Amino acid sequence: MSSSRGFVDGSDAASGRDAAAPARVKRWLVALDIDGTTMREDGVITDTVIRAVRDAEAAGHEVMLSTGRSEGMTVPLLEQLGIEPRYLVCANGALTLERTPDGAYERVHVETFDPTEVLQTIRGALQNGAYGVEDETGHYLLSGDFPDDTMTASGDHVDFEQLLNVRATRVVVISPEHGLEEFLQIVDRMGLHKVSYTVGWTAWLDIAPEGVTKATAMERVREWLDIPRSRVFAAGDGRNDIDMLRWASTSGRGVVMGQAPDDVVDAGSEITGGVTDDGLAAALDTLPR
Repeated sequence: MSSSRGFVDGSDAASGRDAAAPARVKRWLVALDIDGTTMREDGVITDTVIRAVRDAEAAGHEVMLSTGRSEGMTVPLLEQLGIEPRYLVCANGALTLERTPDGAYERVHVETFDPTEVLQTIRGALQNGAYGVEDETGHYLLSGDFPDDTMTASGDHVDFEQLLNVRATRVVVISPEHGLEEFLQIVDRMGLHKVSYTVGWTAWLDIAPEGVTKATAMERVREWLDIPRSRVFAAGDGRNDIDMLRWASTSGRGVVMGQAPDDVVDAGSEITGGVTDDGLAAALDTLPR
């Protein structure tokens, strides 16, 4: 299920901010993952990366975030980065936000699904897992023990049964007792159907509505902004970035962070330094100015 306000005229004439952008370069659509790409594992975004992000926007490029994070964990970062993108992609593509004239962000495209079947399937394989459902308002319902530093700070802890039949944009499953390779094997054996899913760096499973990825959301944004496929730049480091990196690499640039696992590296068209080496800044500095 999806809801959208439909086609948006993304031409310069449709946006005062776009019309004011420098005209000396052809505009690129620049999609940046947050964790492990823009932000280090310790939560720091370095001054070098901030400067490179701002410079790319100042040059006239459409720089935006495309993340697995929720809306509430994404929008506040814009002030730190010092950018005002027209769009944001959250929840691994299930949620697209647009900037309003007063500077706030409103939901313009939302993808949801009923997580009941997939939750019951996973629980049968991971009895001691922790489960989280993000609903279409961005609120989390949680069952089990989640780390305190995750997106769960504002979530409500409920019985597992209360997670069922919720209109979800995202389901998160963690299983701290399993190593990554063992977790991957368990996920593979489950044979999940009718959903898109990615496995993170650890035993962390992100489940999205069927066919929904960062790539599907970014392609929609690209069409709204009327930017050619040859001028898309996406940077990421995780398995939830694979589809976006492949999408960008087809005609544009899919930039993989240096610390990414091999299957993520294979999805991109180029590799930069690791997040601890400000690899994103080095890649952004190669955009036309």
